Amino acid sequence: MIEISPAFVREAAAAIRGQIVDTPLTCSRTLSAMFGAEIWLKFENLQYTASFKDRGSLFKLLSLSEAARKRGVVAASAGNHAQGVAYHASRLGAPAAIVMPAFTPYTKVAGVRRFGAEAILEGASLEEAGVVARRLEQERNATFIHPYDDPHVIAGQGTIGLELAERGVPFDDVVIPIGGGGLFAGIAVALQEAMPAARLTGVEAAHYPSMLAALENRAAPAPAPTLAEGIAVKAPGKLTLPIIRDRADRIVLVDEAHLEIAVETLAEIEKTVAEGAGAAALAAVMAEPERFTGRRVCLILSGGNIDSFILAQALLRGLARERRIVRLRVEAPDQPGSLALTTRIIAEQGGNVLEVRHERLSFDVPIKATQIDFVLETEGREHLDRIVAALRASHIEAEPMSPLAHAAG
Repeated sequence: MIEISPAFVREAAAAIRGQIVDTPLTCSRTLSAMFGAEIWLKFENLQYTASFKDRGSLFKLLSLSEAARKRGVVAASAGNHAQGVAYHASRLGAPAAIVMPAFTPYTKVAGVRRFGAEAILEGASLEEAGVVARRLEQERNATFIHPYDDPHVIAGQGTIGLELAERGVPFDDVVIPIGGGGLFAGIAVALQEAMPAARLTGVEAAHYPSMLAALENRAAPAPAPTLAEGIAVKAPGKLTLPIIRDRADRIVLVDEAHLEIAVETLAEIEKTVAEGAGAAALAAVMAEPERFTGRRVCLILSGGNIDSFILAQALLRGLARERRIVRLRVEAPDQPGSLALTTRIIAEQGGNVLEVRHERLSFDVPIKATQIDFVLETEGREHLDRIVAALRASHIEAEPMSPLAHAAG
């Protein structure tokens, strides 16, 4: 068995140099001000396939003999690992077959095929797809590339840690998403010598606390759907678990609300697209800000492959949460001029009407009144309060109805 050591990570870095992106590492002044800490971001979402998986996939492929590459490789994945293997296998002339669960979104299947790999849709889960991939490994005499439980894959991911150290910024904390643990384990090994004083925090989705359960020697609860599907792994790696047990200062579980807000915040503030797993490190800071106050913190943004519809939903829900888009219910006399008066007041207060809907037949509305639902664009909570106050001053009842607006308030 190959020893996963700092020297092995350095070997990985030398092997993949020039073939992957040395991604930016920058300090976010806005996030730093928000959390009272010095927040730095490592943008692995800017890799060519938009994920750190490029690194480990490439190092594993480079470790194979020319004959093995010609025989081909197989992998089981519904996401970033699939893209990384497909892309680099194509570059290196290795036939690649990626087994993906039957429910995999078409966009991800198309991405694998675009990189020149064979996409095989079989199995009702990733575990079932893995069984098919292992069968193909035998049938085709191919090499199976594990998404995280492989020394070369772990060392490849660990090159991120070397890049952190090369910048010469001594971090107090490095916050790393955890699924199977390959990313955390690799960075932990790399920083053993390069940054031994750094406190390493792992982040799991609360709906998939597999690593934390394994560390605590208990069974993981039944999983549930999560925005962070990139770290939704049922069982941690056998190679990664002992490394994480030795090096993790803490595993933070983040709920779906913090993951969603983190995705929206990165788009709004940093103008960068992160998937749920990619935003998990920021979600951990949001969940436990006191843990990082006054410290120099590096957040690993592990990937940016988010479905466009989910991203749009997160952004719109973020606007609703901040009351920048809100549904306002108005009850006014059912007589000529009522709508004109209401819209004039909204306009005078600087509100922008996006949609209007009348309701006259509801039994909750007096017969001589009309209920009007507006969807408004505002500058935020205080602006909305001014609009409501102005309407009520003109004897027009108005109430914000957005569920997110009420939850946020």
